[in-house]
Amino acid sequence: MFDNKTILITGGTGSFGKKYVETLLKRYTPKKIIIFSRDELKQFEMQQVFNHDCMRYFIGDVRDKARLTRAMRGVDFVIHAAALKQVPAAEYNPMECIKTNINGAENVIDAALDNDVEKVIALSTDKAANPINLYGATKLASDKLFVAANNISGGHKTTFAVVRYGNVVCSRGSVIPFFENLINAGSDHLPITHKDMTRFWISLQDGVDFVLKNFARMSGGEIFVPKIPTLKITDLATSMAPSLPQKEVGIRPGEKLHEVMCPAELSYQTYEYADHFVIAPSISFSSRNNDFTINAIGEKSVLVPEGFEYNSLTNPHYLKVEEIEDFNNKAMS
Repeated sequence: MFDNKTILITGGTGSFGKKYVETLLKRYTPKKIIIFSRDELKQFEMQQVFNHDCMRYFIGDVRDKARLTRAMRGVDFVIHAAALKQVPAAEYNPMECIKTNINGAENVIDAALDNDVEKVIALSTDKAANPINLYGATKLASDKLFVAANNISGGHKTTFAVVRYGNVVCSRGSVIPFFENLINAGSDHLPITHKDMTRFWISLQDGVDFVLKNFARMSGGEIFVPKIPTLKITDLATSMAPSLPQKEVGIRPGEKLHEVMCPAELSYQTYEYADHFVIAPSISFSSRNNDFTINAIGEKSVLVPEGFEYNSLTNPHYLKVEEIEDFNNKAMS
């Protein structure tokens, strides 16, 4: 569905954007791929890798609605990946996080509607479910904006959906590069925030593939959640440096002990498919399909049991210590 189409990625110079572009160019023949981001150096560096004739690079900020509107002219699909994502930074700079993650989301929606973009998928995070930090709260607000946008589209063809998943192996600022730097520097221990901490774990390629699939699956208004494994942070540290002792240093500001992607409070609107869940909107749409038991490509689901919660602690799929290294190596290959 991406052949001869124009795709715009906000925040496209990040880990996700680069892998998404690589995958699109391998599998499809897009008309244009537009990278919309604010860092000129990262765009320059990306151009050295992806200099295909279909590539376009736009300097711009999602806070700038006029620039977004101009960039989306003639665009068929939008992936909204731009965000301020570091939890501690958001706690210390709350208004900056709000301006990018909430106001920026509103600007993406308005620009997509003004240009009759066909489909928009916004990337979310497990931290948006039952948020306890500002980053999670802003992404929850962003999710709500994209879901509700399906009700304000009027006569426009534009549909909006959200993809929510957990920690991405080796993404910028994540724990693997942090541990690797300490190991390479000869540290005598690895700092662990809490010995019981668990996290959902997904490879970058799996995250990209999940988003690609959901452009075909979406009717509009869904929050898509993949079924992915859990790991314990102590097991990750052991797999990377089995001989190094681990020192518990305490949870950082705004950090959770375990992550949730489908809250129990929303079990009455959560549907289980073979390889993912869909959280249906709590509002009804006047011009969209409100039946989320079957998706746009005919896959069928069942409503989860009352009180069901998709939680990294109770997730039945845990990676064992001996599986983690293999999983990470495949993810980074």
